[in-house]
Amino acid sequence: MDRFTQDIDKLREASNLRILPDAVPSQMLNLSSNDYLGLNDDTTLWSEFIKNYDISTHSMSSCSSRLLTGNHSEYQHLEESLEVLFGYDKKALVFPSGYHVNVGILPAISTKGTLIIADKLVHASIIDGLRLSAATVERYNHNDMNHLRRILEKYRADFSDCIIVTESIFSMDGDIADLQSIVDLKKEFDTMLYVDEAHAFGVRGNRGEGVLGEMGLLNEADIIVATFGKACASMGAFCMTSEILRSYLVNFCRSMIFTTGLPPINVAWSRFIVDKLPQMESLRRHLSEISEKFSQTLDIQTDSHIVPYIVGSNEATVALAAELRQRGFYVLPIRYPTVPKGKARLRLSLKASMQIEELENVASAILELKKSI
Repeated sequence: MDRFTQDIDKLREASNLRILPDAVPSQMLNLSSNDYLGLNDDTTLWSEFIKNYDISTHSMSSCSSRLLTGNHSEYQHLEESLEVLFGYDKKALVFPSGYHVNVGILPAISTKGTLIIADKLVHASIIDGLRLSAATVERYNHNDMNHLRRILEKYRADFSDCIIVTESIFSMDGDIADLQSIVDLKKEFDTMLYVDEAHAFGVRGNRGEGVLGEMGLLNEADIIVATFGKACASMGAFCMTSEILRSYLVNFCRSMIFTTGLPPINVAWSRFIVDKLPQMESLRRHLSEISEKFSQTLDIQTDSHIVPYIVGSNEATVALAAELRQRGFYVLPIRYPTVPKGKARLRLSLKASMQIEELENVASAILELKKSI
């Protein structure tokens, strides 16, 4: 027990100790949520769902894995809706969470003869998937296509297959991958492409299908993954891939095989939202507009609804976040190891339900308080 106590003490001394926060008070403006379209607070949507779906017929648990008795009909309906949304002959496979997706798929599709090349800023769940895989892993400098090319030139010929892994919108910096250049390299060096659209699904693309759809590249990625727990205000995740790869994952992806399926009522709600995504263009447009104005006010360069205000030290970031909460703005500090040392920040996550006037007040408070921190 002494080792555990010492480790906790070290975290506390470095202003890096994590604790579970209390629920967000309803009167506070929440800038730490991933509810990007603001659907979680939309009571009209929930009322419509209850009206159209007899929730008494939807169980609160699947009570089994999908390969036993947990593969209820709502799964099929949701996967069909996703296939309509994405098109390009992609097949859908739903998972319990984004973490299950990333720690399961990468180990399942790789062998000792596989080279995986991942952006250095990919999410922790992807990193854990890389660690669990048998593949040789190389990391390229964030969004550095020249570095990615050099790695491919140096190592590609030594491996039977290769997978390039990236996010589309990066979760802590809010910037966007150079997907067109990555696709070009994929073709040149005969690799697979794995794109995590967790922070783009629902909020980017004409139909909410993500950045790949926005760029006309949906048919270029071999595996697209995303979650329902962010813009869709639900729970669970999914991948879009070929029919043969879907079948392969059903047989070899341990994080899908050996876990209880999602509750039917949750899957039904996800389908309800997915079916509505193409009609939510006004929400996507509003989110884009307020994100651009807000980031300009703070003099921050970002390409999305995730606005990183980098403070630097853990202590200053914790203090600034605490002061903002005192003023009614729910903001939490993001510190190492979630972000690099010396890059502690406020990750300001915007929602389509916010108005620019509210965000101007947030920006003013940040700029004022930063002078005294």
